[in-house]
Amino acid sequence: MNAVHVSGRSTGKRTALQKSALAAGFAFVLVGVFGFVPGITSGTDGMALWGHQSGAMLFSVFHVSVLHNLLHLATGLAGLFMARLAMQARTFLIGAGVAYLALWIFGLCIPHDSPLNVVPLNTADNWLHVAFGLGMIALGVAFARDAVSPPKTAP
Repeated sequence: MNAVHVSGRSTGKRTALQKSALAAGFAFVLVGVFGFVPGITSGTDGMALWGHQSGAMLFSVFHVSVLHNLLHLATGLAGLFMARLAMQARTFLIGAGVAYLALWIFGLCIPHDSPLNVVPLNTADNWLHVAFGLGMIALGVAFARDAVSPPKTAP
């Protein structure tokens, strides 16, 4: 059965909210996987489990570690799973968006060479986190009407 559940109802097509959550989830899964691929990520031989000492750079721009990649994978898998229902898709987009804005603020507040920089984060990561955070929240809010079932009318 190819039906998708929307607000507890079974339909044949996905809402814009669900498509947005799927796209975001897929993007995060790709970024998480790419973070482990030599060539796409430089310095994989120097990748640390966590911390600013990790020598790995995704696309030679974004500082990554095993923990950073696993966080992207977990976010992506949550998005793919939660895209099944419109209300869950909305929760994912807004919740993950808020989490990535919090990560952006954290990245702004700590020095990049600090032991507190466990993810690790650099300036490029910070810009990407704020863009993803704002974008995901905007999608969750813009398509919020998809999460509400229309009232049933009598024939």
